[in-house]
Amino acid sequence: MNISLKISALLLFVLSTISCSNKNQVFEAENSINSKDLEKHIVTLSSDEFQGRKPFTIGEKRATKYIANAFKEIGLESGYNGSYFQNVPAVELNYTPDKSISIQTKNGELTLELTKDYIAKTPHIKDSITIKNAEIVFAGYGIVAPEYGWNDYKDIDVKDKIVLVQVNDPGFATQNESLFRGNAMTYYGRWAYKYEEAARQGAKGILVIHSTKAAGYGWQVLTNTSGFGISIQAKDQNLQKCALEGWITDAAAQKLFEKSGLNYDELLKNAENSNFNALSLNCNLNLTIKTALKFQNSKNVVGIIKGTKRPEECIVYSAHWDHFGIGPAQNGDSIYNGAMDNGTALAAMLETAKAFTNLKIKPERSVVFIAVTAEETGFIGSKYYAQNGLFSPEKTIANLNYELLLPMGKMKDVTITGFGQSELDSYVEAAAKEQDRYIIEEPFPENGMYYRSDHFSFAQIGIPSLFIKGWQDSREHGKEWAKEQINTYWKTAYHKPADEYIPETSDLSGIIEDAKLFFKIGYKLANEANYPNWNEKSEFRSIREKSMQHN
Repeated sequence: MNISLKISALLLFVLSTISCSNKNQVFEAENSINSKDLEKHIVTLSSDEFQGRKPFTIGEKRATKYIANAFKEIGLESGYNGSYFQNVPAVELNYTPDKSISIQTKNGELTLELTKDYIAKTPHIKDSITIKNAEIVFAGYGIVAPEYGWNDYKDIDVKDKIVLVQVNDPGFATQNESLFRGNAMTYYGRWAYKYEEAARQGAKGILVIHSTKAAGYGWQVLTNTSGFGISIQAKDQNLQKCALEGWITDAAAQKLFEKSGLNYDELLKNAENSNFNALSLNCNLNLTIKTALKFQNSKNVVGIIKGTKRPEECIVYSAHWDHFGIGPAQNGDSIYNGAMDNGTALAAMLETAKAFTNLKIKPERSVVFIAVTAEETGFIGSKYYAQNGLFSPEKTIANLNYELLLPMGKMKDVTITGFGQSELDSYVEAAAKEQDRYIIEEPFPENGMYYRSDHFSFAQIGIPSLFIKGWQDSREHGKEWAKEQINTYWKTAYHKPADEYIPETSDLSGIIEDAKLFFKIGYKLANEANYPNWNEKSEFRSIREKSMQHN
C-alpha cells in the first residue's frame, strides 16, 4: 500500500470513528430522558402546593423558583446577568361587570344575566369603563380579509358602537373547502382576531356569539376563567382596543335578534356570503365594568446553551408554566392544578433541556429554553419574549412549543397542528421515522389550535414554529381509544379542577417519546446551517421574508 492510500485509509478510519462517537454521544444524551425525572416534575408542578400556578400569586413564586432551580441543576446558563428570570411588566385586571344588562328592543325589554347569558371584560387599564347608549350592530363574522374578497364591515360605520359577531369563519359554517380554508379555522375565526378588527374599525365594544361546535369548547370553559385578565403594561393603557370585549351565548343572541324583529337563523345564513351587509339591531347597550388593577412584574424563566460555531443564531423551546390558580369549585375542588395544561409539557421540556446539556459536544447554534407566563390569558409571556428576546427574530431559526401532552402511552402518530405551514414538517417526519412513527395533521382543524398556544407569538413575527405531539393513534389501543381519551379530557378536565395527575391511570411512555422527538428535531436544527422557511401559502411567509432582509 503506497503512502497516499495509507493516508486515505487513516482519514476514513478517523472520520468514521468521529461519526460513530458523535452518534453515541447523541444517543446517550437522548436516553437521559426518563420517566422517573419526568414524573417528579409533573407531580411537583401540578401539586396543590403550587395552587394552580396563577401569575401574581404564591403559585407563580413557587413555580418559577422550581423551574429556575431545575434549569440550574440541569446545567443551563442563565440568560439575564446571572438570573434565569425575564421580568414581564404586567398588570392583572379583575373584572366586576354589571350583574345584568337590560336592553330596550323593538319588542320589549330583554335582560341578560352575567355568566348565564354573557361575559364581559375590558382591556383598558382603568378602574372602570362605562358604555352608554351604544348602538348594537350585527357584523356577521367580523372579518376583513382582502385575499378572500371578504369585508363584513363594508358600507357600515361601527364607530363607538357594539358589534355582535359569530365565532369561527364562513369556511367552517359552510364546510365549503374553497371558502377560506373550509373546515380548518383560519386566524380570522379566532376571537382574538375579531377583537383586534373591531378595534381597528373604531367599535366601542364587541360581543362574540358562542357556539360550542364552532368555538371548539363549551360555555363553561369561558365562564370558569372570565373574572380576570393579564396584560402587558401599555403606555396608552390599551385605549386603542375596544372598551368592551366579551361573549354572548347563542341562545341569548337569538332572543336579542328576535326581540329586535329579526330572523336569527336567516341572518346567520346570510352572513356566510361575501355580499352580506352588516345591520343595526336598533337597540342600545348600557354597561359598566369595574376593574381592580394590580401592577407587578410576572416572570418568564429562561435558560440557554450557547452555540459553539454560530452562537448568534438560536432555536427556542417553549412551554407555559401558568394555569388558572384557584377558581370556581367543582365537586368540592377549587384548585385548577393544570397537570396536563401544562405540567406534563413543561416537564417534557425540562427533560429535553437535560438531554442537550448531557451532550459532550455542544450544538453549533445556541439553544434557548423558556417557560413563559400568562399563556392562558393571551400569550402574554411569549409575546413579550418574542418582542424582547435574547436573539433577534431574524437570528431565531425556529420555535418548538410544548403544549397539552396527555399521559396515554406510546403513539404511532405525530400530530402536527398547523400541518403544511412550514418546512419544519420535514424535520418532524424524519425524526418520527426514527421512532417508527408517522406524521398526520390535526384531527380537529376547526378548533383553530394553531392560534391557541405560545408558538403563535413567534409565528406572528415570522419565526417558523412547531406545535406537535402524539395524539391520534395509540400503539396499544388504536385510534378510537385515543379519540375517546382526548374527548374525555376536553369534556371533563380542560380548564377545570379535574386536570390533575393520577399516577395509577397515567402512562408516561408516550410523553417520553415526544420529549425525545423534540430533542431529535432541535438537535438537527441546532447543528446545521439551513434556515427553514414557511411554505408558499402560509400567512407568515411574507413576515419572515421581510425580517430576513435585515439579516
